[in-house]
Amino acid sequence: MDQQPTLTEAPAVSLGIPHVEGAARWKLLISLFICFFMLLALYCGVLAVLLPNQIAALDPAHKVENLGLMFFVTSIFSTLTTPIAGAFSDRTLSTWGRRTPWIVAGSIIGAVALASVAYMPTFWTITAVWVVAAIALNAMQPALTTVVADRFPEHARGTASGFVGAGMTAGGTVGMIVAGRLADNMPLAYGVFAAAIAICCIAFVILNPDTSSKGQPLVKFSLGDFAKGFWIDPKAYPDFWWAFAGRFTIYMGYQAIVTYLLYILQDYIGLGTDRANIVIGTVSAITFVCVMTSSFLSGVLSDWVKRRKPFVFAASLIMGAALVVPLIMPNLNGMYGYAALIGIGYGAFMSIDMALMTQVLPKDTGEAGKDLGLLTTAVNIPQIISPVMAAQLLKYFDTDYRVLFIAAIVFVFAGSFFVLPIRSVK
Repeated sequence: MDQQPTLTEAPAVSLGIPHVEGAARWKLLISLFICFFMLLALYCGVLAVLLPNQIAALDPAHKVENLGLMFFVTSIFSTLTTPIAGAFSDRTLSTWGRRTPWIVAGSIIGAVALASVAYMPTFWTITAVWVVAAIALNAMQPALTTVVADRFPEHARGTASGFVGAGMTAGGTVGMIVAGRLADNMPLAYGVFAAAIAICCIAFVILNPDTSSKGQPLVKFSLGDFAKGFWIDPKAYPDFWWAFAGRFTIYMGYQAIVTYLLYILQDYIGLGTDRANIVIGTVSAITFVCVMTSSFLSGVLSDWVKRRKPFVFAASLIMGAALVVPLIMPNLNGMYGYAALIGIGYGAFMSIDMALMTQVLPKDTGEAGKDLGLLTTAVNIPQIISPVMAAQLLKYFDTDYRVLFIAAIVFVFAGSFFVLPIRSVK
């Protein structure tokens, strides 16, 4: 799930990809909602519930450090994969279009690897197989994300982003509920998520066929030019980097809590393992309702008033307020309050964030996949740094989870101010 001095309509038009209209637009909107719903259900169910349970079962005494290490290793591969896969999808020539081959191959390979994680007996075998799944899924994600820039005109991207944001946040919530219910049967839990992502992505490309890219001209490949293409000049495109910084810091705060949510319920709130697996579903259900409402309303309202920045700013402040609640109320009621507020703030943020991102991409390059892939690293890099930072803070402060909430508040509030200098988007 950025920043640039103009819109991304130009790449879509220049490459001969028509914008969707009428019934086709609604079909694409619903398809995007379902795909991102399943993708985030997978990510959140696996990262917040299934993997923490597996890691804790292997070595309870070192679960925090081991989980942080696993996320550190896998997130490095995810971060590298996303922009590279996005760039190659921009260059893909096929009868099925530029994005379809990546969506199909990534979802199938990712599903097979994900289903295999349940059968891995050691920390390093679990990590290795999850790395394969993460690489495949992160190769697929930028192609799927770029569909918004490819097929929607700028004035409709707030609505499209709202559908995507609602799907992502709702999916993440449902994913944690399902994973919590199935955590006592790992093969079934992983198998459900694996089958779901493969089926949804294949159905997506069948129902929403891409325009053939086979006859389009392609610049001769040069490794040096390809590598240079990942550098976006901050002087020429300052808005791109302001948006990158805002997204990065907000996710640093958000990820620090989400990564260790199961352990927070166990060690900070004081719940047993079985109870925590159920309560994480209840927390997610509260977030689900708030996220769904906030995402749809924010996306549509943003298009109506033709503003992005005020929504992102307000959403960040609400997320920061959500993180204060468990500090004041370190009990289940406090976590439920956190769940409601984080749902409102994160839902609004996700729905507008993608629309903002598509409007700060470098103009007329025809490389929206690569550029959106770079912006996705603003999410992936926190997945590398945040768990390690959190593990070190917990180690230094004797497993006092209050320090995580404080650090998260600092990051989220700081991130809200990075959108203010963006000039190309109101």
